[in-house]
Amino acid sequence: MRCYWKRSVTTLGFSLCLCLLVYICTKDDEEESALKMEERRLAKEIAVQQLYSERNVQNFRELVNFSSPINVTYQYLAGYPLLKKKYITVGLSSVKRKRGNYLLETLKSIFKQSTNEELTEMVVVVHMADFDMPWNMQVVQDISTKFAHHIISGHLIIIHAPEQHYPPLTGLKRNYNDPADRVTFRSKQNVDYAFLLNFCANLSDYYIMLEDDVQCSHSFITAIKKVLASKEGSYWVTLEFSKLGYIGKLYHSTDLPRLAHFLLMFYQEMPCDWLLSHFRGLLTQKNVIRFKPSLFQHIGYYSSFRGTENRLKDDDFEEDFFDIPDNPPATISTSLKVFENYDPSKAYSNSDEYFWGKSPSTGDFFTIVFMKPMNITRIHIVTGSEDRHGDVLHSGIVEVGKNPTLTQKGKDCLEYVKLKQFQNGLFDQKDVGNIINFTVECVRIFVTESQSDWLIIRSISIWAKQATSL
Repeated sequence: MRCYWKRSVTTLGFSLCLCLLVYICTKDDEEESALKMEERRLAKEIAVQQLYSERNVQNFRELVNFSSPINVTYQYLAGYPLLKKKYITVGLSSVKRKRGNYLLETLKSIFKQSTNEELTEMVVVVHMADFDMPWNMQVVQDISTKFAHHIISGHLIIIHAPEQHYPPLTGLKRNYNDPADRVTFRSKQNVDYAFLLNFCANLSDYYIMLEDDVQCSHSFITAIKKVLASKEGSYWVTLEFSKLGYIGKLYHSTDLPRLAHFLLMFYQEMPCDWLLSHFRGLLTQKNVIRFKPSLFQHIGYYSSFRGTENRLKDDDFEEDFFDIPDNPPATISTSLKVFENYDPSKAYSNSDEYFWGKSPSTGDFFTIVFMKPMNITRIHIVTGSEDRHGDVLHSGIVEVGKNPTLTQKGKDCLEYVKLKQFQNGLFDQKDVGNIINFTVECVRIFVTESQSDWLIIRSISIWAKQATSL
């Protein structure tokens, strides 16, 4: 028994020592990791301070009114100059990867998920940005074989910016303590995109940035058009249709020259997605405007840098999301007390934002007045949120109205017709046109009973068509 006891103590002692050793190593790793994160945070702060230094203030001011292109002579590897301006350009840049290649799969998704009508409104521009020209030409040959129809039809253009146009890519500033090869990679990537944006500046009204390893949702162009129609009259710099990197970032084409110059000006300072965020802020769009569900999904398993695994996914992506609301342009008013910056417009924006108001009282309202009379087909309203289940509308109705006029409370309709009540904080009314016999100019949420809980209106979705004039 004594031998067994001694053996047990010895085993237990060894186990405790092993656990202590593992704990110390783990603790050291955690401290080292925390130290690296802190160093990276400080490095980012320093880089941002440099970005906003007095030396660059004048450059920023010049960028605001900048419209001249960067002087680059492009090579057309496939396709030809457009004869007519398009509605939207889909731009992506591609380089040789150490493992995997997803460009053809990405192009297949873009064209397969677009209708013939959508294809006539778009052009896809691929910047083959690798300096290995034999590899570029082999990929172009593969693309030309598979997508010859789209090249002939003017839906696809493949370009290359020669290496001599690039600024120095070695001996650069090592912000964030990045290894030299990573600094070179991300700096070149900034220039790749700058040259792509520069080429696309006059091709269309809008430009959307993708990566060369994405999957698209069905009729993503139509979805984007609906969002743009709902944003008519409002100011924006960047609309985001994915939460990953630079995937699904939409711009006015008129902003592309200054964005191209901006990326080129600070190409060695920080990664492209960080620069895009700073550009948005410099043009006074403070908050991210992102729409859900996401229209694009990352599909690459291996990064274009070093071929490391990168299985990042956008969990808001839906491939077959057909029923995107129209949310026609409108003015919005409410009698509710707004909490902080959770403005009424956020409930109607189709973006990842919401309205938040303090405890509603009987008679409080939330009114949407359309810019033009609309034929409404469906209204869907969601109140509350995942983490605040109680902040729903406990008792209220939705009404539609006509004959808008100016009142002491703002613009409002003189006549309203009740549709129905909220149920468990939700409202969904289809076939609205079968219930009423007039074109709708107002939609109103009306509180019928006071509540102590606050109110979150997470989304207001309206499907409609503009009324035809007689």
